Amino acid sequence: MSKIRVLIADDHAILREGVRALLAAADDLEVVGQAADGRSAVEACRRLDPDVVLMDIAMPGLGGLEAALEIRKEGLRTRVLVLSQYDDREYVRRLLKAGVAGYVLKKSAGSDLVGAIRAVHRGGLVLDPEVARAAMGQSESPGGEGDPYEALTDREKQVFRLVAEGHSNKEVADVLQISVKTAMSHREHMMEKLSLHNRTELVRLALKLGVIRVEP
Repeated sequence: MSKIRVLIADDHAILREGVRALLAAADDLEVVGQAADGRSAVEACRRLDPDVVLMDIAMPGLGGLEAALEIRKEGLRTRVLVLSQYDDREYVRRLLKAGVAGYVLKKSAGSDLVGAIRAVHRGGLVLDPEVARAAMGQSESPGGEGDPYEALTDREKQVFRLVAEGHSNKEVADVLQISVKTAMSHREHMMEKLSLHNRTELVRLALKLGVIRVEP
């Protein structure tokens, strides 16, 4: 029987090695690669064609949500299982809308991670018990009906987050591997759709919608 091919994407090398060691004990799993940021994760998915990618959210450059959007945009078959320290309901909700197959908290992963990978590979949806209730309570979310963020294309969502984090047009272009002119065009369309006039308004909205967060 062929093994489930797994890619680990996290910007902390120690965590990646810890997860690799944990998965090595499972005979039906094989770690085929690692990535330290979202862009590298997408490129590794193209190159290695893993069955499942374990994706952190907060990574430099292209974050986990934006990488998941890119994987969906490119039609890659890899299923995304988020492994994060955050249980923020907006993060969970937006990642589910981006097409991820599961969301597991790092603090409670342990041996459950192997079962989560197997379930995701079978086509199931896996949610950590601590975040499942919040994820299901979408009707009370500020991102419910009329959510301006959901009016954006996948590429515009990626640009939205990168601009909110303070990246210049050139940096956005470099991260997304597009031209500066294209990056500026996406930025203009995104600002128009969200009725924003400057970066300050954009950052406020990104914080409100849970697209970025202020670390405690």
